[in-house]
Parts: sequence; C-alpha cells; structure tokens
Amino acid sequence: MTSLAQPKPISPVLTQEHWIASPHGALYAKSWEPTDAAMKGSESLAPLVLLHESLGCVEVWRDFPAQLAQATQRRVIAYDRLGFGRSAAHPGALSSAVFIHDEAQGDFQRVRHALDIERFVVLGHSVGGGMAVGCAAEHAGDCEGVVTVSAQAFVEDRTVQGIRVAQALFADPAQVQRLVKYHGSKAQWVLDAWIQTWLTPALASWTLDADLAQVVCKALVLHGDQDEYGSSMHLQRIAQGVQGAASSHLLPNCGHVPHREQPAQVLALIAAWL
Repeated sequence: MTSLAQPKPISPVLTQEHWIASPHGALYAKSWEPTDAAMKGSESLAPLVLLHESLGCVEVWRDFPAQLAQATQRRVIAYDRLGFGRSAAHPGALSSAVFIHDEAQGDFQRVRHALDIERFVVLGHSVGGGMAVGCAAEHAGDCEGVVTVSAQAFVEDRTVQGIRVAQALFADPAQVQRLVKYHGSKAQWVLDAWIQTWLTPALASWTLDADLAQVVCKALVLHGDQDEYGSSMHLQRIAQGVQGAASSHLLPNCGHVPHREQPAQVLALIAAWL
C-alpha cells in the first residue's frame, strides 16, 4: 500500500493596520505576523520591511506579504510612501536627484520608530529596490540583509524606453483609472511622479553606486531575464557593488514583477537565503 504524504499545513497569519504620523500627514502601513504556536520563536527574528515600486502601494503587493510571512516565519511590514496608496498626499514634486536615497532618512525611519523595529531585513521592488539599498547603507548597523527585486542601479536606455511606452499607454484615461483603485484622488500625481521624475535630464546620470558601497550586510539580488525596465546589468552592478556577501539570481522567462510572475520561486529563494 502506498502512503501519500500530507501537505504541510499553512500557519495562519495575523494582519494589522497602522497609521503613522509624519510632518505631511499620516502614513499607512500593514503588518503580517505568523501565529503558529510552534513558531513562537519567530518574534526574535528581524522582520522584513517591504518598499513598493513607482506605481505601487501596500495593496499592490496583493497576497505576497502574507505568503512571505508564512514562508519565512517572520513578521512582514509594508507601508505606503507619502503620496501613495492610503497615505496622505505628497505636498509637491519628488526631488529627482535624491528621492531614492532620502527615503532611508525620512518615512522609513518613522515606520521603524512607530512599529518598534530595531534590526530588520529590507526588501524592495523596482525603485523600492534602490530605496532598500539606501536603507541598508544608511542603517548598516541595524540591517541584517537586503533583497532587491527588479531594482534599477542606473538609468538605462531600456528603462527610459519602457517608461515612454507606459507613458503612451497611460494617455488613455481608462488606464489612469486603474490607478485610482489604489491611490484614489492621488492617482495622477503618482503617475506624473513616476514618468516625469525618471524622464527628467537631472536623473540621467544617477547611479546607486555610492549607496551600494556602504552596504555591508548580505544581499539577495533577483531580476527577470525579460524585465522590460532593465537588463541583467542591474543585477550584476548591484551584486558586485555591495560589500557584503551577495547572492544573485537571473530568473528565466520572467519580467519586471517576479513575485507575481514566479511567486513560488521567489519565496523559496528568499526563505532559503534567510
């Protein structure tokens, strides 16, 4: 008689919403925490803090944070940057020269303080990956690891071309309406912040190199081989630029959103790396 192995039960995840004060209004955050009694030691592990992409917010992560909490048995926190999602409106335009680096000194710190996050692992998607590197560099003594997913390390022709294609697509008001679902009345600002910031000549010479040189923790670098916003040169530059041990994976047949296109692979890589 053949015995079939029973699937491992998925531990439940406790979700909580948080509102965090900032000089320009409240920031919205959400946390996911494993509740399995057998995993009660997980509260001693550094939590994962997620930084979203240029058009993203907490809700755009969908079920990935809950899956990540289950796969790693760690607390996972995601927040909406100012101007995005359910956070307050941004008072002006993004500063193209410093907005990626400055997140580490601004709202990222406010979230840490409000949620009592001391040591942490930071994970960012796309521009959030660049911000994650900045956080790992700025808070080197507290950061245990950084994960970049489809991050840009410089402004590549493919990046600019991908944004121009998207710009033409969003000329259709129906496409902009898709953003309203996530950002409400801030949707047009979110779109303009992405396109205008990345296409401005002031950003053309930007690189992540200075921050990469200050990253001393371990790094996991993930990139799709069909990413429409950046070639594998970004993966190579990030992995070679950090000072800590780097593990990099170019995911085959994968575009710009690996955690949505190949979630099982991404979760397995992160869990094994941790």
